[in-house]
Amino acid sequence: MSQQFDVIVIGGGPGGYIAAIRAAQLGFKVACIDEWKNAKGGPALGGTCTNVGCIPSKALLQSSEHYEHAGKHFAEHGIEVKGLSLDVGQMLKRKDQVVEQNNKGIEFLFKKNKVTFFHGRGAFVKAAEGGYEVKAGDETLTGKQVIVATGSNARALPGVPFDEENILSNDGALRVGAVPKKLGLIGSGVIGLEMGSVWRRLGAEVTVLEALPTFLGAVDEQIAKEAKKAFDKQGLKIELGVKVGEVKASKKGVSIAYANAKGEAQTLEVDKLIVSIGRVPNTIGLNAEGVGLQLDERGAIVVDGDCRTNLPGVWAIGDVVRGPMLAHKAEEEGVAVAERIAGQHGHVNFNTIPWVIYTSPEIAWVGETEQQLKARGAAYKAGTFPFMANGRARALGDTTGMVKFLADAATDEILGVHIVGPMASELISEAVVAMEFKASAEDIARICHAHPSLSEATKEAALAVDKRTLNF
Repeated sequence: MSQQFDVIVIGGGPGGYIAAIRAAQLGFKVACIDEWKNAKGGPALGGTCTNVGCIPSKALLQSSEHYEHAGKHFAEHGIEVKGLSLDVGQMLKRKDQVVEQNNKGIEFLFKKNKVTFFHGRGAFVKAAEGGYEVKAGDETLTGKQVIVATGSNARALPGVPFDEENILSNDGALRVGAVPKKLGLIGSGVIGLEMGSVWRRLGAEVTVLEALPTFLGAVDEQIAKEAKKAFDKQGLKIELGVKVGEVKASKKGVSIAYANAKGEAQTLEVDKLIVSIGRVPNTIGLNAEGVGLQLDERGAIVVDGDCRTNLPGVWAIGDVVRGPMLAHKAEEEGVAVAERIAGQHGHVNFNTIPWVIYTSPEIAWVGETEQQLKARGAAYKAGTFPFMANGRARALGDTTGMVKFLADAATDEILGVHIVGPMASELISEAVVAMEFKASAEDIARICHAHPSLSEATKEAALAVDKRTLNF
């Protein structure tokens, strides 16, 4: 006889584990199924984000930033470093420890909130009386409600599978055992730029091949140009408008044939190649067809605005459905779905989901870009403030970039905020709060910000909307 649950969550990533915890908090008997394994074969909760995504990449970004500061910037502070050396093995070990701490943290949260965890692959079996039978590894469970949170997988180049030795996804890019002399990246998305930044700081010669003619097309154009200027200065070689041809891997490395923006035939020879051309929803092995769960042409689960699927009592959240593939978006949907199951009114505002690229400088934004406002014919005002005029940024020794506000020309309501520069990932939260409360640029301009702080650049950019900055 199968075990009975009120809610079964398939997937233990950011969306799944948060949905399970919130459902348990609301009084439901909850099971969560996840198949990620650590090096010892044990459970590794947290999905792609914790195991081979957000968390380990930030650990390596931090380590590589320390290394670059020690080698290039400590001297100006009067700190001498002699005999600087790099232990990539220790760097990877620390990254693995950070991942393990997060894995164990989620296990603790499950115990604390009385969520029953099953280690194995989750899949639908069939519709059952009052719900669904779901496979959890070797066991079968029955749930009244099912939340699918199976995430996404890295997209491979057609005909060029990942071997995680020479041709790497985000997974392999986090496990390179030595600094490659030459590193190639196909795709200048978030993952590619972050991983490229890690290995460039550690000494690799990095070349990025991007098919699109514009750099970071989803980012505000002015901010993207500022970021590219910084990356160019750092020595990150970015080629736009390329058409990738044959990719050959051998013992020596990887050879990439491509045509540049002018249509000229080129060949790039690298030791390692990271492919970062997006991600695809992970529905393989879910047995969606067995229960009639509707998928779209991309393989994503079709849901309505509340994350309901075509099957009664079945919900889907995160990367496996429409919308941005962001861990925090999945978390918000997980909370909202658990609350909807409880008869509450869970809410996710897609217009105020922040985006962050953890390069140096960091890039973060929320709301509409200037090009989007122009495309819809919106009347708007813009204000910018450079970090070079910010006292805290000068003291940090990092004055690259700016804060940019976009506000409605008539009402002054904030329509978008875009940042490139130090700690942009933290600074963007003020803009998210402001937009959730329908604040105007004037509201932010009138709020007292601590001095000296990077957040003063946010205040000054808001002042700039009305052309009255005080420090620039």
